[in-house]
Amino acid sequence: MEIDYIAHTNELRNVNSTFKFIFAIFLMVFALIVNLPIVSLIITFFIAFLLLFVARVPFRFYIKFISIPFGFSLITCIFLAFFFGTGPIIFHTGIFGIVVREDALTLAITTFFRTLACFSALGFLSSTTPISEILNDLKKIKVPKIFIEIALLMYNIIFVFLDQIKIMTNAQKTRMGYNGIKNSYRSLGLLITNLFFKSLEKSEHLQHALDSRGYNGELPKYNP
Repeated sequence: MEIDYIAHTNELRNVNSTFKFIFAIFLMVFALIVNLPIVSLIITFFIAFLLLFVARVPFRFYIKFISIPFGFSLITCIFLAFFFGTGPIIFHTGIFGIVVREDALTLAITTFFRTLACFSALGFLSSTTPISEILNDLKKIKVPKIFIEIALLMYNIIFVFLDQIKIMTNAQKTRMGYNGIKNSYRSLGLLITNLFFKSLEKSEHLQHALDSRGYNGELPKYNP
């Protein structure tokens, strides 16, 4: 919910959404085409500067946001470095013959910084532009309506699920559900199971809500 609030209150909120959309896509494509770690790193720092000092996004939020792709990218690139490649060996781990090869290390480093740059570009767009304007820009470039509607419904449902997870987790904590490893795994399993049934229930309620409001197969779009 914090990212939705920031998207509506940041200092770049009133900048043309189409310009921000094109700018973010251009940086993503540029990072993918150039495929150089130094270029990806420059893009990452440039976007960080825009978000922190121009858009005035809170530093705590930025760190929390960037830590997610950073963690996933790091794990993926470690896997790439140790288990891919056919070039010269530059490091022996001494564990089950696992080695680091030169081409694998280069691939891992390039992939890490490229992924970070692309996620930063997406983060810039999502942190400075409300979802309604992003979907309107997608409509302008003739993205099929079905994909726009699915994106809108998914965005709405994400916040409902996060709220449900918070409620159920707090209920489990008040009953000492996470006291010890055994109880924690049991509570986590119950949480996932209940969330699945809750998702089915919420989807049914959502369909009833759409039908009661005259849903005819197409959701109305906001045009700024």
